[in-house]
Amino acid sequence: MSELITASRLPDPDIAYRMLVDAHRDLTAEESGGLNARLVLILANHIGNIDVLSQAIALAKQGK
Repeated sequence: MSELITASRLPDPDIAYRMLVDAHRDLTAEESGGLNARLVLILANHIGNIDVLSQAIALAKQGK
């Protein structure tokens, strides 16, 4: 079983955060929700590991 990596692997997490915020700028709540759903599915496919995806979902549901 693969383990979810929770330590930051981004060279500059602040840039990543700004990219996400900027992607939602000027979107309606519905458009923002759609963007989030598409992004989650794209990244879930990139992960390609159901065990890691399951761990990520569980962690997200905990609010961490």
